[in-house]
Amino acid sequence: MRRLLTAFAVILGASVALGSAAAEPRMALVIGNSAYQTVTELPNPANDAKAVAELLAAAGFEVTTAPDLGQAEMRRAIGDFSARVAEKGADTVALVFYAGHGLQVDGENFLVPVDARITRESDVPLQTVRLADVMNALAAVPSRTRIVILDACRNNPFSEINKVVGRGLAIVDAPSGSIVSYSTAPGSEAEDGEGANSPYTQALLGVAREPGMPIEQAFKRVRYAVHQATSGRQTPWESSSLTADFVFFPGASAATTPSVAATPAAAAGAGGKPTTGPKGAGTQVALATGRGGQARTIESWRRELQPKSQGEAYEIVVREDSLEAYQAYLQLFSAPPFQTRVREIVERRKLMVAWYTAVTVNTPVSYELFMAQYPGSDLFVTAQRLFGRASGRQIAIAPAVAAPCICAPPQPVVQPTKRRAERTEKPEKRSAKSTRSERRTVVRDDGPPPPPLGPSGPPIAIGVIPIPIGPVIGPRPVRPPYGSSGHPHGPVTGPAGGGMRGGGPVIRQGPMSAPGGIQRGPMGGGGGFRLR
Repeated sequence: MRRLLTAFAVILGASVALGSAAAEPRMALVIGNSAYQTVTELPNPANDAKAVAELLAAAGFEVTTAPDLGQAEMRRAIGDFSARVAEKGADTVALVFYAGHGLQVDGENFLVPVDARITRESDVPLQTVRLADVMNALAAVPSRTRIVILDACRNNPFSEINKVVGRGLAIVDAPSGSIVSYSTAPGSEAEDGEGANSPYTQALLGVAREPGMPIEQAFKRVRYAVHQATSGRQTPWESSSLTADFVFFPGASAATTPSVAATPAAAAGAGGKPTTGPKGAGTQVALATGRGGQARTIESWRRELQPKSQGEAYEIVVREDSLEAYQAYLQLFSAPPFQTRVREIVERRKLMVAWYTAVTVNTPVSYELFMAQYPGSDLFVTAQRLFGRASGRQIAIAPAVAAPCICAPPQPVVQPTKRRAERTEKPEKRSAKSTRSERRTVVRDDGPPPPPLGPSGPPIAIGVIPIPIGPVIGPRPVRPPYGSSGHPHGPVTGPAGGGMRGGGPVIRQGPMSAPGGIQRGPMGGGGGFRLR
């Protein structure tokens, strides 16, 4: 009866997974650049792209293959693919596989088309395709899951810029709902392989076909397989912010390896509880672990690894690929060759995390700290160039993303309350006799008087020419001389028809002062003054 129930549960789980996979549209773009025109050709990317396209088609993907693309063709292929994903709807799974050359310049990653002609560092952004553009094109359309697989960290073929760019690719923070898988760790180079496929693609083809294998567990197995196949020279890495489960082939998963998946601590966080929910992008970038959930402490890893043998512990830490796990291994095991491999991984990972922090903050201080900490690294020349560029900026950039907040924690808000005032001492009772109020003297302090102001001085006119104006002098009466007929001196009052007119006195006009000071009498009758 128990076997029957177990078989029924397996069939039910397989049918549910199959129905889920059939319900979601799956779209894939596979690019393989081998026939480079200005550098040596790569034999395996074309083979890798063909094999991965067959794998994805068997997994239910609608595959678009695009071998040996130039820059314009590569951009067009990415744009057309994004448009087709948008047409399928929000439940679509979008996957992009790229095999070929890749570079990092100034902390950014670039995919190299076959027609790229790069002779100096400034040619890289102009002749290649930014990985950020690919990620943004996928994130701009509604989709359920976005998967980017990069077998693109081969050695830099452009000798003219070898001294100004770093090895491998830089750390990438996968957007929400996405996972980015590298064929090797950040800052490291991948091998093209001696067979028909690269070591990474060969491992992916074998692991991804297992039914019911979650994609994150599949990438962990791919990492350990590639690490073993290359004797530790190549360790794949991924950055995951997935919010939904994904399997390449639905079905019941085979028994997982007890040393990794069956251990309680492997599925638990730092507090011993299973980590659930979407992957934390901030955690996996800060620690460069490439995995979400809560970060485990070194002591937690020590407790899990201590009862294991050296080989079992080594497999666990390589699959998990976290700094804490590697450091716990170094504290417990010291025998070569595993100890040497793990130490190299830790040193390179710390350097790449420091470089990610420097280019994210992007200030002169951040580059100075990196150069002081890693003076002999392959990124030192790039750090010097970016330091000079940041020092020449007139406006400082606010490092809001990576700089820690130094502000004081918010203080609690004090709410006003109303209550009756309490008296500490009882007031003294006044006697009935003391009804007269006490005399008080009020002293008003008005402060010192203002300082006396001196005379302001004569007014000053600007641009005005003063014109002198003399006093206005009116006419003055002058007594007419004696001897003038009919004109006695002074006002004369006579009978009607004489000096009296209209029944009243007439005041005659006296002599006037002519121009030049000559006096002239009234005109007429021969009276007044004569001009001599």
